[in-house]
Amino acid sequence: MASLGYDDTDFIPGQPYRVHDSTRPQPPVVTPGEDPGAPPSDGIMLFDGSDLSEWESVKTPGEDAGWKLENGYMEAVKGSGDIRTLKQWGDCQLHVEWSAPEKVEGDSQGRGNSGVFLHSSEGYPGYEIQVLDCYDNPTYADGTAGAIYGQFPPLVNACRKPGEWQSYDIIFEAPTWDEGWLVVPAAVTVIQNGVLLHHRQEAMGPTGHKNVATYSTPDPDVGGLRLQDHGDAVRFRNIWVRSLAGYDAG
Repeated sequence: MASLGYDDTDFIPGQPYRVHDSTRPQPPVVTPGEDPGAPPSDGIMLFDGSDLSEWESVKTPGEDAGWKLENGYMEAVKGSGDIRTLKQWGDCQLHVEWSAPEKVEGDSQGRGNSGVFLHSSEGYPGYEIQVLDCYDNPTYADGTAGAIYGQFPPLVNACRKPGEWQSYDIIFEAPTWDEGWLVVPAAVTVIQNGVLLHHRQEAMGPTGHKNVATYSTPDPDVGGLRLQDHGDAVRFRNIWVRSLAGYDAG
């Protein structure tokens, strides 16, 4: 068998391996999904359109999600409250598809409003990527679709028309704490419909409404995905996650 590398090159600074090191571990094999948007072999399906068994009510943890389920999607039900996954993780890659109501009602924040909250757990809000019908619908910039809510507007508005399915692909890096002190803030990369909105943007802290975000207390080590009931019939489908724990460049 041909040599897989070299054993006589210089060491890479800060690494235990040489340049083109023959002993450097190979990356694990992950099989991509067969179709665009399909989960890869190490993806964890959170919603495949068949049931809501992976979700619970945020208002009453442990109880059923209470959202509408039909035709392969779930739909926020006004008054039912937010829902959250039972599973939790730290650093992750997340895929979510959503659709604002085809019938346009309201404007600004009152039109197709919801949210994708990362790293959320009981009593902890997490980090919201805004969901909003922003097709020909101006609103405040840090509350547009794809914004890190209340902190950073997206680089561009990449919204499709109301009623059309849209996708978020998100890389979330959880903050690092050391004995109560923040070492590295959370970072978020967001792609909407194939268009980059944020590139490893450092969050200012957990997101909120009408307040400046701060890191006041340490984040939990892991959190789940939370979807918001904002009173609008926003739909979601094909939701999966890849935990990035254990992957490195070794």
